[in-house]
Amino acid sequence: MSKRVYLDNAATTPLDPEVFEAMKPFMLDDFGNPSSTHAHGRKVRAAIESARKKIAELLNCTPGEIIFTSGGTEADNTLITSGIQSYNIKHAISTPIEHHAVTHTLETLAKQGTVEWHPVSLDAKGHVDLQHLEELLQKYPNALVSLMHANNEIGNLLDIEKVGWLTEKYNAFFHSDTVQTMGHYKHDMKVLHVCGMAAAAHKFHGPKGVGFMYIRKGRKIAQMIHGGAQERNMRGGTENVYGIIGMAKALEIAYRDMAEHEREIKKLKAYMIERLIETIPGVSFNGDSLNLEKSLYTVLNVSLPESDQNSMLLFNLDMKGISASGGSACSSGASTGSHVLGALYPTSQRGAIRFSFSKYNTIEEIDFVVEKLASICALSV
Repeated sequence: MSKRVYLDNAATTPLDPEVFEAMKPFMLDDFGNPSSTHAHGRKVRAAIESARKKIAELLNCTPGEIIFTSGGTEADNTLITSGIQSYNIKHAISTPIEHHAVTHTLETLAKQGTVEWHPVSLDAKGHVDLQHLEELLQKYPNALVSLMHANNEIGNLLDIEKVGWLTEKYNAFFHSDTVQTMGHYKHDMKVLHVCGMAAAAHKFHGPKGVGFMYIRKGRKIAQMIHGGAQERNMRGGTENVYGIIGMAKALEIAYRDMAEHEREIKKLKAYMIERLIETIPGVSFNGDSLNLEKSLYTVLNVSLPESDQNSMLLFNLDMKGISASGGSACSSGASTGSHVLGALYPTSQRGAIRFSFSKYNTIEEIDFVVEKLASICALSV
């Protein structure tokens, strides 16, 4: 296989050509500032509001509940910080395996004395202990609860609907990072009792540098970025017009083709699991990544036997033409290991690789990757 194999879609996905075509006019011809009142500006403003309406229709919410951001990190930061400020929240409930956009924000607020952070227990595979969550909510009602819909490293899925009902029972502000699930699962906001959600376009074949936050009607939060009156006075600054257009198109495509893509990508994941077990002695899987129903169908976190060469796994795969990850892309280049795997397996010396799939991957690519990984493991015995 001459081309490189890309299995790092949890970090970012390739742009869908349909999305690029939707963006092009707003990159070249329709360049007006959407805040301008002349014809150039009005045309772009109409396109932004059409994109907002489309996203709201897909999520079964109102356009006013969708606020555009620069991505998932900004959305997470805003929902947590402004949510705590707006409702004078003194307690935050979360886990140590959330994305750093959540954990670092909560750590900062805790150091400032703004909130007390209470970690909710996890089971051996990294799933949230819902009984302990309710115990914490009984002790700290009106808290902020931040639990991601799916873990970006091990893929564990949260029962977001059940958590929504639980947090509503105790009048908590429930924020969920849905960056890894948006565009891969349907989110019906009339069913999910979530106060705020974060999403990023580049995780579902849209452009980088744009995302959105959903803020439930009646749960208005304070403005975080000050300046102009953009985004209903929630986020100052000229909008990323072609990013917003591309994001709406990408989500529309994702919902249109979701059933087919889920079916095909699940087949790829199941096939890779089967081939890895057949080919590599001692292989296992981190978190609940092996479970096709309780984990993201786009993520497989592979655990390899202890070896002196494990620190070179990603480098060796890269040299063989395979792009994968050892954990969160936002920590690439960091000298420390995965905080997720460190929390779940603090004494483990096993190697870990996160393979993540998209609609563009094939069975032939999986065979190629398993063959190369098996050869690397054989050399390191």
